[in-house]
Amino acid sequence: MQFVKGPPAEVALNRLIEGNKEFVAAGLDNGNYTRERRIKTAENGQQPYAVVISCSDSRVIPEAIFSAGIGDLFVIRTAGNTIDEGTLGSIEYAVEHLGCNLVVVLGHTNCGAVTAALQDHKGMKVQAILDKIMEAAGDETDPIKISELNIRQSVRVISDDLIMDEGVSVLSAIYDLREGTVRFM
Repeated sequence: MQFVKGPPAEVALNRLIEGNKEFVAAGLDNGNYTRERRIKTAENGQQPYAVVISCSDSRVIPEAIFSAGIGDLFVIRTAGNTIDEGTLGSIEYAVEHLGCNLVVVLGHTNCGAVTAALQDHKGMKVQAILDKIMEAAGDETDPIKISELNIRQSVRVISDDLIMDEGVSVLSAIYDLREGTVRFM
């Protein structure tokens, strides 16, 4: 089986940065959601230029944030943008089978999962997520700093657990809910 090789990570990163600038400036999503695009990707498959692991928070919409359309991003969403085996498998699939050379862990400000972890929320299945966030937090108590530490921990887990081809980059970024901007860390 021959795999597609996508654009270099640097090219993909520039597309994300420029897309976010368009999103912030225009206040709307400029991605391609046309009928023609749906048909093209249905018939020819997807060719995303980046993998974005983001929080499940309904205010964080990677396609809109980066002005991307149908087939542009391979998005994986988990509460608190934490990484588990399913997430790692999805990343591996996107990199190996779809040719994505850029993986971005996108956290955000005012993260409910971080707040729940700080408030020592208890739950059955959610506990695994909150434990990962608190592990990343260590002794930190500032929610923004914890979000950043959590993002970096997710990047470490991906980098440590997946064997990536040369040219694949794993980056951390944080989305500001109020401003709409993405800061790559």
